[in-house]
Amino acid sequence: MRDASHSVAAAITYTVGLALPAENQGADCCAVVWDRDVAIVLGRPGVDGLSEAVGVLRELQYDGAPMQLHPGDLGWFWRFGAEATAAAVRTWSRDGQVLAVGLLDGPGLLRLTISPDAQRDEELAHQLVADVTRPERGVLPAGKVNVEAPLGALVQDLLLEDGWNADEPWMPLHRDLTGLVKDPGVRIEVIGPEQAHVRTAVHQASFDSSTFTDERWHAMAAGLPYAEGRCLVAYDDQGNAVAAVTVWSAGPGEPGLLEPMGVHREHRSHGYGKAISVAAAAALQELGSSSAIVCTPSANVGAVATYKSAGFQQLPERRDRYRDA
Repeated sequence: MRDASHSVAAAITYTVGLALPAENQGADCCAVVWDRDVAIVLGRPGVDGLSEAVGVLRELQYDGAPMQLHPGDLGWFWRFGAEATAAAVRTWSRDGQVLAVGLLDGPGLLRLTISPDAQRDEELAHQLVADVTRPERGVLPAGKVNVEAPLGALVQDLLLEDGWNADEPWMPLHRDLTGLVKDPGVRIEVIGPEQAHVRTAVHQASFDSSTFTDERWHAMAAGLPYAEGRCLVAYDDQGNAVAAVTVWSAGPGEPGLLEPMGVHREHRSHGYGKAISVAAAAALQELGSSSAIVCTPSANVGAVATYKSAGFQQLPERRDRYRDA
């Protein structure tokens, strides 16, 4: 970590929601944190700036990239509404160029995408460490927190040096979409607004703690990323909705994301997870994606096996960095 006399001590905070120095109260300001020594700007895009943040995330996706924040992750978060999504997004820029985009995916988790040219950038990495370490920067709170960053990014090394630990492993998986995607073998429907209740019902029956309601589906579908997203539901021979997935394209020729996928608890162990994952790959192929990616806890051996059966291949495991309370 850098000497405290460097940018950490020199930080001037203008972040909305944090107290301004008395002499600056009432002055015009913008939602950024500025470190005058390092020229890295920490920004909050606001609702009007979400389009740019989504666009940057799309530009930063590429085949062969380490698992990282995807525009589909913002799209899935959008179920909480545009204002909540804007409040959860952070950007780090230098000279007007966005180098990193972060999503506060819960109160104690920051998920990052970093430009490939900046993943070993010392200036950016040190600034990221300073911003996630100090609650007054308006990124992460005090207490136990996690940072998810691309594998190999310098910020991961610096957090370990600063006393952070490696958390439980996650397993990214990848499927190339340049070849034929076989028929999933079950009836698949693309869900529109009139069938939103079917999608949410399967999700609620797949995840015990689900809060995904019809209202939240409509909020998600109104979000910018869903213009290149689809919700799919699989049905069994009796017409029961048995599995569902949402897929997110990042644009033609870029990796697409599965997030989330679930199988109804009353219809498991019948191959429906494989079927809906194959259907997801086919949908992303139709959207022009070059590949399909997904990430699941390595300990969830059933999910890993399901994705592998659908033609996905394992990538190197990744681990968040976490700080104890």
